[in-house]
Amino acid sequence: MQALLEFAREVREGLGKPGQKELPSKYLYDELGTALFEAITVLPEYGLTRAGDRLLRRYSPDILERLPPPVVVAELGSGSGRKTRWILEALARREPVTYFPIDLSASALVRCEQGLADLPSISVVGLEVPYLDGIRQASSRRRRDQTLLVLFLGSNIGNFDRPAADVFLLELRQCMKPGDALLLATDLEKPVADLILAYDDPAGVTAAFNLNLLGRINRELGGDFVLRNFAHEARWNAKERRIEMHLRSTRKQTVTIRAAEFTCTLGEGETIWTEACHKYRVEEIPGMATRAGFVCEAQWVDGEWPFAENLWIAASPPPANA
Repeated sequence: MQALLEFAREVREGLGKPGQKELPSKYLYDELGTALFEAITVLPEYGLTRAGDRLLRRYSPDILERLPPPVVVAELGSGSGRKTRWILEALARREPVTYFPIDLSASALVRCEQGLADLPSISVVGLEVPYLDGIRQASSRRRRDQTLLVLFLGSNIGNFDRPAADVFLLELRQCMKPGDALLLATDLEKPVADLILAYDDPAGVTAAFNLNLLGRINRELGGDFVLRNFAHEARWNAKERRIEMHLRSTRKQTVTIRAAEFTCTLGEGETIWTEACHKYRVEEIPGMATRAGFVCEAQWVDGEWPFAENLWIAASPPPANA
């Protein structure tokens, strides 16, 4: 019930903003949204997931060589856990592994545990909580001699704007001990045409993923969005260096959301901003690490789709509060 009240509050606040209306991207990932996103990751236009997979398949042993045993693994936004398999397999060859997938989707955690059930020497402990709460729980459950390896894969950090990313990474560091590690994936800048195709595929899967957010509001909050009155739109914001996903109203319309006790009017052509996907340059990532209280130990960059896996080590002493 509390989660539903929070959902209603954030929808009311986002759609009630003057100027650009917004909806939080975290609500894209209900059970249907998660399944649609998994379909997006195998589209030929969406090279990001394959790039991360290539890097982890090739370099997981190198990554783990830099971390002294024993290691416990926690992952932010684990989804199905598919992208994590290479790290866990490489680590399990060295030692028994406890893995804490952290996700707000209960169905994703179930699929994660099922998908990794064939791996020997791995104990999966799913945590259906927000990111930082999950890291605190994972850290408190480890033995004193264990290094915590936090995985933030798939370039999910790109969903934060740059100042918010700095704040989040600093808060994450404060949940960790000196010597703990963060493996951070970052999608890199590339030709705009390639980026637009990745977020507006010809098959329309990303459009269905985006529109499902309105469907979720209808299902869970009693909204009366008519989905055919909206069109998916992907834009490149050159100033902020990010792809933006919007839902554009194709006509003037009024929408009521009963559980939020809210009604809003959208003009023809007006958009609801649903997600931001920031892109990075390799040379800026060590500075991000320093600001958050880490040292960038190493970087691995894919040659086919510009994408980086970055290993950060928590510095000592921890940074002060943001």
